Amino acid sequence: CRRQLLTSFTSSIYIAGLISSILASPVTGAFGRKPSILIGGATFLAGSALGGAAVNVYMLILGRVLLGVGVGFANQECTIVIFSV
Repeated sequence: CRRQLLTSFTSSIYIAGLISSILASPVTGAFGRKPSILIGGATFLAGSALGGAAVNVYMLILGRVLLGVGVGFANQECTIVIFSV
């Protein structure tokens, strides 16, 4: 059980980043780049704060999920900027 928990901790940021980068495209299309960047930055900041204040592994996993959402939104924004030039 402990091994599965550590695996969840490790992979949570990647899974959240993958899913949120797919979901970030419609958000950016509907609301524009600035709100999308703000959403990504706010979730990354919240994930960092939660990870720093975590008292157990479950809080760390939730913090890493929020970090993944921030990374997914930022990744999608960088892709739009690179390909739109």
